[in-house]
Amino acid sequence: QVQVVESGGDLVQPGGSLRLSCAASGGVFTDYLMRWYRQAPGGQRELVAGITSGGSPVYADLVKGRFTISRGDAKTVVYLQMNSLQPEDTAVYYCNIRPDPWRTGYWGQGTQVTVSS
Repeated sequence: QVQVVESGGDLVQPGGSLRLSCAASGGVFTDYLMRWYRQAPGGQRELVAGITSGGSPVYADLVKGRFTISRGDAKTVVYLQMNSLQPEDTAVYYCNIRPDPWRTGYWGQGTQVTVSS
């Protein structure tokens, strides 16, 4: 059974940094896409960043230059380094892994990021 577990969410002041982690287990994910989404209160879930099995990253315009996605050597872990956090980054951050862009894949339960002074 595939499991996806996020961690690292916290309360941080504006301008601060956080590093989120997502660990996948129960399968082989070498060729999977790994993505981070977020959902703010009352908002829709939106793509934040993604990374291919080959390590090519993509970012939403809102986070370019501030967030960095990376993948562990074992291809079962994906990280999201978030710098210069702003209150509008407050959301539940979800990890998604999928074999290709057209299938839903697997979701984690989410981790809360709150940016507030």
